[in-house]
Amino acid sequence: MLNKKLTYPKVTIITATYNSAKTVKDTLTSIAEQNYPNIEHVVVDGLSKDNTLDIVQSFSHVAKVISEKDKGIYDAMNKGIGLATGEIVGILNSDDFYSHSEVVSNIVRCFQEDNNVMAVYADLVFVDESDTSKVKRTWLAGDYKKEKFLFGWMPPHPTFFVKKEVYEAFGTFNTNLKSAADYELMLRFLYKHNIKVVYLPDILIKMRMGGQSTASLSNRLKANKEDRAAWQLNELQPKFYTTFLKPLRKLNQFLIRLEVH
Repeated sequence: MLNKKLTYPKVTIITATYNSAKTVKDTLTSIAEQNYPNIEHVVVDGLSKDNTLDIVQSFSHVAKVISEKDKGIYDAMNKGIGLATGEIVGILNSDDFYSHSEVVSNIVRCFQEDNNVMAVYADLVFVDESDTSKVKRTWLAGDYKKEKFLFGWMPPHPTFFVKKEVYEAFGTFNTNLKSAADYELMLRFLYKHNIKVVYLPDILIKMRMGGQSTASLSNRLKANKEDRAAWQLNELQPKFYTTFLKPLRKLNQFLIRLEVH
């Protein structure tokens, strides 16, 4: 439980949707079931052609909804950040959902325990698209050490919560990147600007299998190129092996099996 002597800072959760009718109900339900009392849920839709918006509007907890053409998911996320009025901002994609009802409470506790903490990340599992009770991969991020970035490490972005002031100080997602904008943003915040971050050893997210960056060899090569660009954009120098190790780190995720309820 949260410390009752402390206030409940507002947490904004952003969900970008586009033709997400098959999965978005799980996303919305997992937020509606959070036991934290001060959540602002912002949904940014890219003019869905299915009944995504009907599903979204059936959930009374959703604070803000916009539906308009965008330039991709990172552009939609940036719009959500612009609309956010919370002190803390998290992003939950429309095919992901929280693994239990205390996710936001636990995240906020990490911020409350140290006022210098600017970001928190945790663990996630990849689940079967049609049967989300089946865990396919487990991503245990581990404690933060800056040098781990040089060995291809990154936090799981869906678990990454950040104080809004960090976005205001250091910028939002770079929409010139198509698959590595989340990696670039975390590299910028953590490695370049050295914001204080805390690891929460808890599986917060269930993420459906899929993803463009690993869908084919050509997509992986494109992603590798963008990973390199992420360092260049920040005028940082990786090791010669950094971006090659990044996809290899995923292999261990298939070897770990944890039960998540």
